[in-house]
Amino acid sequence: MSEEIPAWAYERAEIRPHDPRWAVRAETERAHLADLLGPWLVDGIEHIGSTAVPGLAAKPIVDLAASVTDLDTAVAATSEHLTAAGWSFVPPELDQRPWRRFFVKPDPTGRRREAHLHLIQAGHKRWTDQIRFRDALRRDPTKAQQYEDLKRQLSQANGHDREAYTEGKAAFVASVLAASIE
Repeated sequence: MSEEIPAWAYERAEIRPHDPRWAVRAETERAHLADLLGPWLVDGIEHIGSTAVPGLAAKPIVDLAASVTDLDTAVAATSEHLTAAGWSFVPPELDQRPWRRFFVKPDPTGRRREAHLHLIQAGHKRWTDQIRFRDALRRDPTKAQQYEDLKRQLSQANGHDREAYTEGKAAFVASVLAASIE
């Protein structure tokens, strides 16, 4: 990543009505990423996050998680190919989430994000948490609606601050995950 901060880094967190094309975009990206990441994949690539929940309003950014054998080895081996495919690597010191390696795929203008790729170490709790949360919202329309309402409130209050927006969801996510293992 160059020294210049990309425009998509400042993109406002805006919630949009559910779009069935998100699932199509996710599947297209997943298939391409499976080819690029194949030798390092353990549990495959999953469409996670709000765009993976039918009917749920979301930021129009497809989140994909890939379970890999070793984070840094996978990044070193695939970075050039991912960059050529339009992905931008966010260094761990900027991402500040040591459990993953993170890539952003901006749209052709470079101003908006189209997709996120979360490389997660195989066996890490975060992998199963992401899938459990998605599946819990898919099973429970009431919880999904509560999450949508919360995201809309956070977007209004903190849409300009993506970290505050994300932090504002943490307690809800934790409560859904806790209920999903009961």
